[in-house]
Amino acid sequence: MLDLAFVRNNLSLVEEKLRARGADPVALLGDFRSLDVRRREAITQAEQLKARRNELSQQVGALKKAGQDATALMDETKSLKEQLDGLDTAAAALDDEMRQSLARIPNLTRDEVPVGRSEEDNVAVKHWGEKRSFDFTPKPHWEIGEALGILDLERAAKLSGARFAVYKGAGARLERALINFMLNRHTEQHGYTEVLPPFMVNSKSLFGTGQLPKFGEDLFRCQDGTDFVPGEYRDNDHWLIPTAEVPVTNLYRDEILDEAKLPISLTAYTPCFRAEAGAAGKDTRGIIRQHQFQKVELVKFAKPEESDAEHEKLTRDAEEILETLELPYRRVLLCTGDTGFSSAKTFDLEVWLPGQGVYREISSCSNFETFQARRANIRYRPAAGGAKAKNEFVHTLNGSGLAVGRTWLAILENYQQADGSVLIPEALRPYMGNLERITAQS
Repeated sequence: MLDLAFVRNNLSLVEEKLRARGADPVALLGDFRSLDVRRREAITQAEQLKARRNELSQQVGALKKAGQDATALMDETKSLKEQLDGLDTAAAALDDEMRQSLARIPNLTRDEVPVGRSEEDNVAVKHWGEKRSFDFTPKPHWEIGEALGILDLERAAKLSGARFAVYKGAGARLERALINFMLNRHTEQHGYTEVLPPFMVNSKSLFGTGQLPKFGEDLFRCQDGTDFVPGEYRDNDHWLIPTAEVPVTNLYRDEILDEAKLPISLTAYTPCFRAEAGAAGKDTRGIIRQHQFQKVELVKFAKPEESDAEHEKLTRDAEEILETLELPYRRVLLCTGDTGFSSAKTFDLEVWLPGQGVYREISSCSNFETFQARRANIRYRPAAGGAKAKNEFVHTLNGSGLAVGRTWLAILENYQQADGSVLIPEALRPYMGNLERITAQS
């Protein structure tokens, strides 16, 4: 969420940044200045009446103490109370309208983010690894997995419908191996602390990281007796998490962190659940876009002056997983029109898939600056200034380290052999009981 004072004092800049995202400032902001003026006038009038009421109370007390008649002043006090009740109600309604208006506004992208409308305008800033040459036509992962008997989409559809998968045998073990490999690498070599959060969260948490209210249709809500009302965010309802970013970031919601402990770096494995409401007809083959998938997530909390460096570190930590697995990839700086709602700047890592002849996103590494921290009220106390130091909002960052299913399919497509088998990357073999190759008999 953006700071109200910033929007008020920089409204033209905010409108310009929204247009760069391809958004309509009028649709998002409405008549912001009028709303802001009416809200402030109601608050000012209420404060003036409260001051007058306090003054009258003192005068009434003095008159009674002196044995004099205070009826007129008491009648005025009663009238003021009725006016105050109405003003307080109006001010609260205007304040709620302002909060909802601010909640609809996406983060402002950094100046270095290229202006563009879609993924076609993203900018590749780095390539790593040589694309493998094949003396046969490489197959897509769904054909490889089915032939090896390690991926069963047909039975998954019988169990749960479209966009689900069943992994079998060495395929299931490969998924588990990837999770353990990623977690071990991030905790033992990259300095992250592992957490295992709940896989369901409340709507307050989803508001904190920016999924609500905008992306409610892409979430799975549990029918637990509570109705979701946009603008009302509770702590007693339940939603399946779309990513570990939500519970891990909200670990520190409404808390003040010790500056000496920053940056805080956390990693978590979780399943993720997405309705994919806006993805009808997209990526219907294979396991690129699923309702349930696994991820290892990286989350950081940093001081503002350190968040750029931490963003680069986080992105490199994700890249190092791909490099260790020897999977060719590229780093892409997302344009304004493709940058996520809560992000100020995002690098996508895209892995090369020879069976499909395309690069596919396998991690989005984002710096949200204070946007999520303001929504979730996550602050830190600067050491400078001592006890009188004003609490500041932290910068939050996250990225996949990596999306496990997409790493799984990237291995199948990049390590496939002419005989239909799949070599296992050397870094994963200790996690696979030293198995070197997946064959139809394994």
